[in-house]
Amino acid sequence: MNNLKSKNLSGVAINKLRKRIKHRDACVAIIGLGYVGLPLTIRFFEEGFKVVGFDIDKEKVDMLHSGKSYIK
Repeated sequence: MNNLKSKNLSGVAINKLRKRIKHRDACVAIIGLGYVGLPLTIRFFEEGFKVVGFDIDKEKVDMLHSGKSYIK
C-alpha cells in the first residue's frame, strides 16, 4: 500500500511541476556558470523563468554581479 501512495504522490508532483513549467512559474537553478551554464541561465530567464545561478569561482560571480560577462 505504501508503494502505491508514493507512486501516486510522485505522479502528483510531476503534474504540478509540468504545470509550473508550462506557466513559467518554476524556478530554475543552474549549477556552474561556465560556457554552458551562463548561456543556459540567460535563455531560461529570457523565456520568463525565475533563475538562480551558482558558481564557486568568486571572480566570475563578481563580474556577473557587476553586469559584465567573462565570455567573449
